Amino acid sequence: MNRNDIFVIYGTTLSAMTAELLEKADLKEQILEKADALGIKPSGMKIGLKPNLVGAIPAEQGATTHVEIVRALVLYLQAEGFRNLLILEGSWVGDRTERAFKSLGYEALSREYHVPLLDTKKDHFIKKSYEEIEMEISKAALSLDFLINLPVLKGHCQTKMTGALKNLKGIISDNEKRHFHSLGLHKPIAYLNKLICADFVLVDGICGDLDFEEGGNPVAMNRILCGLDSVLIDSYIADTMGYAPDDIGYLTIADKIGVGSKHLEQANILELNQDTTKTKPSSSRRVRKLAEYVAERDACSACYANLIQALARLEDTGKLHGMEKPSFAIGQGFREKKSCTGTGAGISSENSFYQKSCIGAGNCTRSFSRYVPGCPVRAADILSFLSDL
Repeated sequence: MNRNDIFVIYGTTLSAMTAELLEKADLKEQILEKADALGIKPSGMKIGLKPNLVGAIPAEQGATTHVEIVRALVLYLQAEGFRNLLILEGSWVGDRTERAFKSLGYEALSREYHVPLLDTKKDHFIKKSYEEIEMEISKAALSLDFLINLPVLKGHCQTKMTGALKNLKGIISDNEKRHFHSLGLHKPIAYLNKLICADFVLVDGICGDLDFEEGGNPVAMNRILCGLDSVLIDSYIADTMGYAPDDIGYLTIADKIGVGSKHLEQANILELNQDTTKTKPSSSRRVRKLAEYVAERDACSACYANLIQALARLEDTGKLHGMEKPSFAIGQGFREKKSCTGTGAGISSENSFYQKSCIGAGNCTRSFSRYVPGCPVRAADILSFLSDL
């Protein structure tokens, strides 16, 4: 696996998906290479697993890392002979990490597989500095030989999105978290990753929230992805949510100071399968509201989720106001073979109406007079298409 590789897998079988992803990415080889570089026996490597447990919020709400993904990672590592494992996290200020560990299944996971849990809020902290910013970082985190970051692909109320780089806020003290906010988040997040950065990133993109780190508006994206470059991974996350890397301040800073690359055009995106999971009605009030702008027929979850992300960005900027309902069409139910004009044999008049009045999203709508290609269609491409109209 190279630093510009990003592996992506789609589906709903979290354990099987994670296992396949780790095999394809050859995580074992990454750990062996690091052990060789450090002059340490592989079996003795201290490996840290850092999920996103912002609070005791069910993963289905779009806020926290699914424990099934972490379990599959633990099984993979132990099967490969890596047993010196540690799950470490510090929930956000005002919440107790132990509560998240217990209610989200991590305490049970710890007991079953004999992997200790560390609440970094209770750890000792070491002061580290980069340029003008000094910060308190968990001693245990700094002592790791290999750090695996397990962020959630989701939005954030202040930084627009959160992913690999921001997830490392869980290894600093609560006082430092407050300090980060006073500094505007972007610079300290980038600087933190200059001081300690993940060796491997495994992203939970199953149902991250559209806007907020604490969940409540999950959108089913049904994907897990991984890579070595935290900045490149976060650039991919930004793109998935309809942002350019330059829209996210800490990505620009992290790229500039050499944490990684924000240049997504240089990434090698390796999709291990094609999404076939069908979209389902959402429990999120905001997603249901955005869905009013969509005519959906047998759409796959990944494609539909990217369209919803694009609509959310349009709503954020006020550009959704005044658009017709529906303005977009998506799904395999629109996959007629016909020219862009006329109805042709076997084409319903209703479908003909959508083909003429709506913008198609994804390759299944290629018969539309206006459509955005992709399988799945990219949120960024939808926004770019609209901008060009």
